[in-house]
Amino acid sequence: MVMMRDVWVNWFEGEENGYNVCEFHEWRSEDRVEVLDQVKLIKASSQLFSYIEDQLLDLPEALLESVHQKSYLRKNMSRIQLDYCFIVCDGERILAVDTMGYKTPIRKSRMTPRQEQLIYEALVDQEIEQFDLERKPTEKEYHMLSLSPADLQGLTRKERQLKQLLFMVLDQLHSSASDAELKYWCTEWNPLAYEKLRNTEREDVWNYLIDGVKKGWSPDHYALCEAMVKGHSFYEKLWELEHPERVK
Repeated sequence: MVMMRDVWVNWFEGEENGYNVCEFHEWRSEDRVEVLDQVKLIKASSQLFSYIEDQLLDLPEALLESVHQKSYLRKNMSRIQLDYCFIVCDGERILAVDTMGYKTPIRKSRMTPRQEQLIYEALVDQEIEQFDLERKPTEKEYHMLSLSPADLQGLTRKERQLKQLLFMVLDQLHSSASDAELKYWCTEWNPLAYEKLRNTEREDVWNYLIDGVKKGWSPDHYALCEAMVKGHSFYEKLWELEHPERVK
């Protein structure tokens, strides 16, 4: 059994996509960083690692049993025992996991570069622990509310969050907007689109808008997102989270 002490973690809760569990260089001063006083290390297969990183599904019972109450969180001068907390590594990737007492990887965190190096060194001669998945992994399906990693490739943490917000608004727009409103937002995205789309069917208008905003992130994406969230209190709050400097 390989253990590690004094590990910094920055938990991202309820994330089913690994790209939302931010790397150390994207941690923010307002993030709540905690310290694991003691945590068990697991060397797993790449398949199991991907299952943990990109899903919120039940972990193998054998894995849960092997880490049960072996990790502790340091809080002030106290040590708090965690039911199912561990660090998993497949030799190339590293992730800290805490189930918060459940069977699913509710909280996930990346490591600092120094701690990553120590973990690689600690596990280099360890055999991969075999934990059978109860369900056969299937290819993950992405959609409007769970974008493909390719749609977010190369973006910063702020850009990823805003792009996902934009697609949340677009998802609602698809079901609630009139044909005229859809065409309006197309012209907000591209003023030259009006003539092209004036007599176009609704679904083609929708596809034009989605195909346009799907790739990358630009000042045009930013302006469209800012315009679309206005007047929607829930979306405005999410927008403000990415602009703390503007909140009085």
